[in-house]
Amino acid sequence: MAVSKIKQEEILLRMQKLNIRDGDLIEKFILGSGPGGQKVNKSATCVYLKHLPSNIEIKCSKDRSQEINRFLARRELCERLEKELLGIKTPKEKESEKIKKRKKRKERKAKRNMSVNL
Repeated sequence: MAVSKIKQEEILLRMQKLNIRDGDLIEKFILGSGPGGQKVNKSATCVYLKHLPSNIEIKCSKDRSQEINRFLARRELCERLEKELLGIKTPKEKESEKIKKRKKRKERKAKRNMSVNL
């Protein structure tokens, strides 16, 4: 299963907006590890990216496919640069904030109920 052309074009546009050039990237392929059996341990599917101007390093081995890992590593690089340069929150951060707010609401509600029951 490969990355669709639409997603590839989107990531290239995103990289252009952030002024990320392929010449600024060091890309290496490393032997994978973890679940997946012998095939993963023998093939170089893990992608290592280093953006030289910002000195950001990313290592991605989320999938068995090298192509998908390349896409995911580039996407993560874009997210980190957006966070540093533009102050935009990543989807993971947004989700964790939602969870924290929910927990706070539950705690406040529990405290109110305890004080009413006394």
